[in-house]
Amino acid sequence: RKLDKEYPDSNIIIVENAIKALQKIVQAHREKFNYPVIGVTGSNGKTIVKEWLHQSMHHDFKVVRSPKSYNSQIGVPLSVWNMTDKKNLAIFEAGISEPDEMDNLQKIIQPTIGVFTNIGSAHGQNFINDSHKVKEKLKLFRKSKLIVYCRDHTIVNQSITDFWSHTINDEAEKPAFLSWSEKVFADLRIVNKQIEYNATKISCTHQEKELEFLIPFTDKSSVENAMHCICVMLHFKYNPKQINKKL
Repeated sequence: RKLDKEYPDSNIIIVENAIKALQKIVQAHREKFNYPVIGVTGSNGKTIVKEWLHQSMHHDFKVVRSPKSYNSQIGVPLSVWNMTDKKNLAIFEAGISEPDEMDNLQKIIQPTIGVFTNIGSAHGQNFINDSHKVKEKLKLFRKSKLIVYCRDHTIVNQSITDFWSHTINDEAEKPAFLSWSEKVFADLRIVNKQIEYNATKISCTHQEKELEFLIPFTDKSSVENAMHCICVMLHFKYNPKQINKKL
């Protein structure tokens, strides 16, 4: 049907599938830019980690990020559409509820840095088990240069090891990893954690140096989210004093 009268000032493109067309258009838009793009996925904490990274880094970078919790098949392209050459850092979150959905989101976000928050029960009904769900989410980081994650999540840690050993044979194409842990060896190893009033004091080692951070929360989830942010800031060469100010 003709739409000239309803939308006289618009160009109208007729497609077979509007969502797929939107995703392809935004994928082409994403490929115009080459500044760092942080992709955040996991069962919980995606939006908080994304917002805390923005709050921590927006004074030093011109940041574009997902609005609210825009992390779906429609939300992601609407988020990435906001990339411009006036920005120099992007932070986007991605969520899935079914297998194979992340392939679409990876093409749109194309993250250079990946943050895997954790794994939980959300949307579990459409996956065989947690391991299957983690591996589907990891598709977002298929071409990333760095992945931040917690080694204390056993399924996440094992899935990350398995994913790149089975999907990429060329060592040069495998990403670097920046892991943290309270229990086992990691790039950022927590050696002591104690509650001080309404904050959590973290003592840890990183690259043979002893670091201390004061996280202004005491609950487990907030500390975990903050640790992911600390790792990202360390990657961007923030020193401990700067990171504590951001925290």
